[in-house]
Parts: sequence; C-alpha cells; structure tokens
Amino acid sequence: MSGTTYQLSPVGRVQVDEDGFSLVIDPPFRDALMGLEGFSHINVLWWFDQLDAPEYRAITVSEKPYRDGPERLGMFATRSPVRPNPLALTPVPVISIDTAEGLVRIPFIDAEPGSPVLDIKPYHPAVDRIREVDVPEWCAGWPEWYEDSMTFDWGAVFENAQ
Repeated sequence: MSGTTYQLSPVGRVQVDEDGFSLVIDPPFRDALMGLEGFSHINVLWWFDQLDAPEYRAITVSEKPYRDGPERLGMFATRSPVRPNPLALTPVPVISIDTAEGLVRIPFIDAEPGSPVLDIKPYHPAVDRIREVDVPEWCAGWPEWYEDSMTFDWGAVFENAQ
C-alpha cells in the first residue's frame, strides 16, 4: 500500500421505512440535489459500513464465490462487499426528489438501512452505458440488463446460497 490515506464523509444515509427506500441527504448537501430532477436513474456511491473491519479489508481472494466460477477469484473480480475499501456503486431508478427535505425516493438499493451515502451522480447513457461488453464464461448467463436483475434468481449464482 502507498500509505496515503483519504478521508470520506457521508452526504446522507439509506433509509427504509413503510414507504420504501430513500436516500436521506444531510442539510449541508441538500442544495446539491438541484437539477437532478428529470434524470430517471442515479448512481449511488455508498459504504459497506457493516463489513468495514481490518480483517475484511485484508481479504484479497475469495474461495469459489460463484457456483459456475473458478475455484478462486480475486476480490476485484467479484461484487462482494468484502474489499480493501468497502465502497459500493449502485445504479437506481428515481421515484421522486424532495430537495427541501433532502429525500430521494428509490424503489430499492442493495444497502442496509443506515448505510452511509458518499455521493450521488446522475446516470447518463453517454458515460455510463457501454455497447459491447465481454464477461467471463462463468457469469455469461447472468442478466444482460439491470431491469432483468430484479427477477433473476441470484441465489442460484452463489456457491454458498442457502
């Protein structure tokens, strides 16, 4: 490691309540939501805070995480929350935005309630979509599109799925 450290500060948190999922943006950052209306999707950068421990950050190889995958995979070849820096990126549809209250309603995010939101960026096809993508054979059967992921049996993908 380089020895250089960086400090990140959350701009908000993930909230789950009877109305569903929201990103609750802290008051100093609510003005940053201006102009986000009209984007159907956003990229949310958030921290896997529940798996942020030195022993998890030290893991660089996973033993057979995927049923059809190789026996060992480096963590950079997985979508695991166990990583040297437990940073997550999730594209999500936007239901509504209330800038005054700092609420961004979303249908779902693969984060836990209270997970720190580090940043939000608008999803834009010109910079976020790639026309031709190759993936290894072991994951070639996974959904090609985000929308298809919602009905895909992800439990069948993982080696240790219960």
